[in-house]
Amino acid sequence: MKKTNNIKVISATIQGPLHSNKNLPCQDYCRHATAGKNFVAVVSDGAGSAKFGKIGARIACDTLIDLLKNCAFNDVKEAVRHAIEIARAKVLRHRLNKTHCAKGMMDFSATIVGVVCFQGKGIFFHIGDGAALAICEADINNFIVSPPSNGNFSCETFFYTQDNWLENLRFTAFENADAVFLMSDGLTNFSFSADFRNIEKQFILPIHNFFTQEKSKVKARRALANTLNDAKARRLNSDDKTLLWARL
Repeated sequence: MKKTNNIKVISATIQGPLHSNKNLPCQDYCRHATAGKNFVAVVSDGAGSAKFGKIGARIACDTLIDLLKNCAFNDVKEAVRHAIEIARAKVLRHRLNKTHCAKGMMDFSATIVGVVCFQGKGIFFHIGDGAALAICEADINNFIVSPPSNGNFSCETFFYTQDNWLENLRFTAFENADAVFLMSDGLTNFSFSADFRNIEKQFILPIHNFFTQEKSKVKARRALANTLNDAKARRLNSDDKTLLWARL
């Protein structure tokens, strides 16, 4: 893996028609860091039913990035747990949380899917839906995926603002990947088979190849935004959509 400041990252967040038609804000948020010891990226999807879901998503991303970019990779799981605890404390004290109690935190509900990479090793961390993918160009079928986790129904998921967040936090390790993808749940049906045992190569591979070859990040971001917001994408999934790709 390259030094973190040489890692190429392309991302885009698009408001879905489900929100735009109801004059609701996009609830997705993402951030990454290439200036620290580790490469870190996080995508968070604020719950559509949560009044301040976008704020909860932003707090999660900002806190995880700030606290993980220079953590010891051998201790990354504990660092992730600690960072989420800090994010929860910020939500608890937030000026818009009038109750300053656990019940009020649910107004900031958001999922988390992220990655930390260091010297050829990586680990995904994940609460709720969305998905993460690590691919190796030498054997595209030898991929690592962190799939969504839902409740008893497909429309349910888990949030870092819930009391039982820790039991729903998952880690998935990988090594020697050429690229990683992080995405909100608005894109999972584009990217994987229904059982998440296979990737949708007609979606994943063209994106990976184009981003690898395109030298202009501006053009790459514009192309990604157009892809996520074209008529077919809006028809197949009306939710907000975030995709973050990083060439390791």
